[in-house]
Amino acid sequence: MSKIKCQCGHENPFGTVLCEQCGRPQTDEARESKLIDMRYEGSARRSQTYKRSIVDKIWNFFSSVKVGINIIIAVLVTSAIGTIFPQKLFVPATTEADIFAYYEKHYGFAGTLYYKLGFYDMYNSWWFIILIGMLGTSIIIASVDRVIPLYKSLKKQRTKRHTSFLKKQRIYAEGVVADSNSSFDKAEEKLKELRYNVKIEEGALLAEKGRFSRWGPYVNHTGLIIFLFAVLLRTLPGFYVDETVWLREGETRAIPGAPGYYLKNNDFIIETYSKEEDAAFGQAIDRVGTIVKNFQSDVTLFKDPEGGLPGQSEQMEFVKDYSITVNNPLNFDGFNVYQMDYRLNELKSMTFQLMEKTTDKSFGEFTVDLLNPERLYELNEGAIVELLEFYPDFDGVEDGEPVTKSPIPNNPAFIFNMVTTAKPEGEKSFVAIRQTLETNVNDYEVKFVSAETRDITGLVVRKDKTLYLLLLGGIIFMIGVAQGSYWNHRRIWIQKGDGNELVLAGHTNKNWFSLKKELDKVKLYADLPQYEDRQETKFDDDGKKGDKS
Repeated sequence: MSKIKCQCGHENPFGTVLCEQCGRPQTDEARESKLIDMRYEGSARRSQTYKRSIVDKIWNFFSSVKVGINIIIAVLVTSAIGTIFPQKLFVPATTEADIFAYYEKHYGFAGTLYYKLGFYDMYNSWWFIILIGMLGTSIIIASVDRVIPLYKSLKKQRTKRHTSFLKKQRIYAEGVVADSNSSFDKAEEKLKELRYNVKIEEGALLAEKGRFSRWGPYVNHTGLIIFLFAVLLRTLPGFYVDETVWLREGETRAIPGAPGYYLKNNDFIIETYSKEEDAAFGQAIDRVGTIVKNFQSDVTLFKDPEGGLPGQSEQMEFVKDYSITVNNPLNFDGFNVYQMDYRLNELKSMTFQLMEKTTDKSFGEFTVDLLNPERLYELNEGAIVELLEFYPDFDGVEDGEPVTKSPIPNNPAFIFNMVTTAKPEGEKSFVAIRQTLETNVNDYEVKFVSAETRDITGLVVRKDKTLYLLLLGGIIFMIGVAQGSYWNHRRIWIQKGDGNELVLAGHTNKNWFSLKKELDKVKLYADLPQYEDRQETKFDDDGKKGDKS
């Protein structure tokens, strides 16, 4: 697109509102307006210049402040919806089917819809990640669209400006003084005293301070972009791990999110307060029964770079033994394993014996491992007990068939086939806790003898490589907030006219009261013309609209 040539001879990029050299308005709107818009120094912005190609349209879309605000609202609304029900991390389930069943059981149709729309794991959902990406794109494009033209304009700004530029400033004055040279010199002296950077060129003075505050919003945006980038990094493998693992006593399992590492639960210990030792807890103990003093997991950490099977210790290298307690995690290779929860007295195995009902004769005992049960158990005198079906968490009968609601042995039930020399075809029996059912009247029975229990520890595995990046983004964000909030960019132009005439103009990006206060000091000291605030709408100290001037 062709450049715009100003009357002063300077060629400006297409879309420029104010001449980069003299400040003359270059558009009809700028010429007709009482005050000129100084937000971007009248520079040409890409989003307002190029509108033809698909790249231009995408750029213009994301450079819009309205679009950015709408994306922020969408992120806030979806984040709020994600707090209605617990997130996946806080659901006591091990598989996706269990998670879905949890939401359906506890929250009905709303819970089902919540799960299917992905709100149960919202911060890892593809649509939330896209929203964050769109927000970051909007911030980057909107910032680049504004900060580069602004930087170029402020860097190139001339000391001497055309009178049409000065007359369209909010603070303006012109008049004849007793001695323009003396007033000019005194104004320079006073402005330097007020810590302005003063430049003089051909009878024109530009006093400026606080320019760095103009970059506050962009520093702010830079911090926010770094923060959002760290959030997106969390979705990539290896940058962020937050997993839950339940480990039974004596069990060795691979640590989720930490390839090559295994953890063995040697023992789980729980300590409670007693009324005799801790009198201060006496009333609380009477009210609630028990109060936990400490719970910890004594574990062994193994490493196998070649990826051996869990439990095969000869293939794994011993790393260390450790006692994990609350606020005292196991640390290794950037990972932290925290003690978060526990379950007591889970059934580990059950021991039975095969009996002849009429004589109470025992054919021996057998033990069923509830996590890995065997199919056949050989007893004395050629007797065999065959485990036909196993229901770890028996939940009644549906459509004539027993059902289990989970793989955890909370309420185990069995269907046994009892084979003896007298009954070579066997007799079937359904055995559950406090319940035995027979299809016919059997001569033999499986009788419960004892049960072995063990505790389960609930551990959380965490690793966060993005933490320092998040912290850096937050620090930069706050620096930008302070930079743009507590300082402001102030400029004062003073130019000599014919004879003893002086022209005065002033501009600031905010806090006009402070600018006028400093101008009053300069005016009084240098005997400058009386200025006027020509803003169409006046504001009082409370920021409320007042009478129009």
